[in-house]
Amino acid sequence: MSNLLEVRNLNVKFRIDGGKIFEAVKGVSFDVPTNSTVALVGESGSGKSVSAMSIVRLLPRETAIVSPDSEVNFGGLNLLAASEQKMRDIRGKEISVIFQEPMSSLNPVFTVGDQIAEVLRLHTNMTRAQAWTRAEELMAEVGIPHPKSRMKSFPHELSGGQQQRVMIAQAIACEPKLLIADEPTTALDVTIQKQILDLIAKLQAKHHMSVLFITHDLAVVGEIADHVVVMQSGEIKEKGTAKAIFEAPQHPYTKALLSCRPSVEKRPRRLPVIDDFLRPEGVNQANLIERKRGYTADDKIVLEVKNLSKHFSMREGFFKKRDVPAVKDATFKLARGKTLGLVGESGSGKTTVGLTLMRLHEATGGEVFFEGVDLLKLSENDFTKYKRRIQIIFQNPYASLNPRFTVGQILMEPMEIHSIGKDTQERVNMSMALLKRVGMPEVSFYKYPHEFSGGQRQRIAIARCLTMKPDVLICDESVSALDVSVQAQVLNLLQDLQDEYQMSYIFISHDLAVVKYISDQVMVMSEGAVIEVANSDDIYLNPQQEYTRKLLGSIPKGWQGVAAPAPISA
Repeated sequence: MSNLLEVRNLNVKFRIDGGKIFEAVKGVSFDVPTNSTVALVGESGSGKSVSAMSIVRLLPRETAIVSPDSEVNFGGLNLLAASEQKMRDIRGKEISVIFQEPMSSLNPVFTVGDQIAEVLRLHTNMTRAQAWTRAEELMAEVGIPHPKSRMKSFPHELSGGQQQRVMIAQAIACEPKLLIADEPTTALDVTIQKQILDLIAKLQAKHHMSVLFITHDLAVVGEIADHVVVMQSGEIKEKGTAKAIFEAPQHPYTKALLSCRPSVEKRPRRLPVIDDFLRPEGVNQANLIERKRGYTADDKIVLEVKNLSKHFSMREGFFKKRDVPAVKDATFKLARGKTLGLVGESGSGKTTVGLTLMRLHEATGGEVFFEGVDLLKLSENDFTKYKRRIQIIFQNPYASLNPRFTVGQILMEPMEIHSIGKDTQERVNMSMALLKRVGMPEVSFYKYPHEFSGGQRQRIAIARCLTMKPDVLICDESVSALDVSVQAQVLNLLQDLQDEYQMSYIFISHDLAVVKYISDQVMVMSEGAVIEVANSDDIYLNPQQEYTRKLLGSIPKGWQGVAAPAPISA
């Protein structure tokens, strides 16, 4: 099989503060064969995206330094030596990119139809009318319902899955030879993720594309990739066919990536992390003992929710409004020291439940009893004292941290408001200890949020909530932005805190494997309604509703539909 793309000795450095040089990619070489999928995997900071963006020369010119002896050969042309005009001709036409965050990549002031048609008009001789017609066909091809009417929609009027499909439509508009997909399914729920993966595979077969698929999720890799390249700290640690990587991984780092992700088949007392596989003694066998989960009749109920409802008022035209139900009569209980998992597709009402419990949305109806007190009936002043005891970790770490505050100020502010710690020095010490517990260096205390990756910001957000040692912690997709090793660390941290302080969690997530691992009881939601509640083992072994079975059937299962065995030592 011939190679469409050959990357040889790729070295990339960045200029950082103070004139220092950071080496991001170190001598990377790999091939992308014609009409095949190559997965580039590794943790955040491993150099995956930098390597991919080097191919299309989208690295910042001011700070990025690509070694002159590096080569990226595409169809006999070294892209790193090509003129800027030549690269403009290639980008979008012969090589296209699906970026990780569609809302940051789609222009908010243009309709999605205009944005797809623009690609066609730039790279073909189509007229405006022809490009518009072809854009509508592409919208239909990627599975967007009612494409004719959706062509006139703006990005914010589409769901996350639909936005990602628009980006795919843009990317395949000119039938490129190579499609670079940079974490295209990370923020999507399992059913949409499966649809996107199936769509990419279908489009690849139809258009005879090669795909460079960048991800940190090896379960996804096992379903889509022909070849796998594993990166760590800017270097390739292992590469081979997907079959070889999944059935017989050779490098300890690859084994660790395969084993850090929670499995629906097993629930160890603690999840293994990368360091467990890189040390000579390997994984502590005591940590692999199964942890029992589930509610019992003796559990003390700390939070009882009855018929919780939330409607949003939507404007139609200038004078009309209509109520849209987001949560419909949700009823459930949360036991002390236990975790209730909330699962469902995007738009099912999971996050609205969490925000309404915190009174960040005012409930339309229902009751929320916390230690016998109905929180929804309290005045704003009376509710203030309960805010310390019920906290929330928000889904988006980019929007939930004050960009004008240092991390130290972010952590210490809630302690000062609620009079935690006798003085400033004690609060500083507590903040430093919490940073260490969530895997962040002490120097983070003096930095600002923009200096951290998304995963690091989420750990800071978790530390902020933990400053108050709440009784109930609502985790809204709190680990969805983290790669598998950091995710394992955070899940272990949450479990340690629950064991130590008997904290109760409402764990909202689209990742059903993570929910199975962390939850005692699982509540399934669809279109705002609770359709099934049961102990986590029961709901995974014997789901009662067809919708639940559909969700469980969408979980990525690794190579050839079988989860890779979790190695227990390096």
